[in-house]
Amino acid sequence: MPVGLTPREHDVLRHIALGRNNAEIAAALYVSVETIKTHVRHVLDRLGARDRTQAAVLAYEFGLVFPGAEGRVIGAGPCP
Repeated sequence: MPVGLTPREHDVLRHIALGRNNAEIAAALYVSVETIKTHVRHVLDRLGARDRTQAAVLAYEFGLVFPGAEGRVIGAGPCP
């Protein structure tokens, strides 16, 4: 897990890396879109990422997801 991220932020980062938008992430994690926006902002801040794209690249570099892994991630079951 990237240092400094909460378990929920870690989940959000995995979803970001899989190309999911805020509404899709919110539905998958059973929270509001506003809550996801807050988590995304915290993920970007904690990773020092400029945007979601850079955060997704970092998720691949951390080994949280891998190419061709739509819905499959390292260390977890499939993302819904």
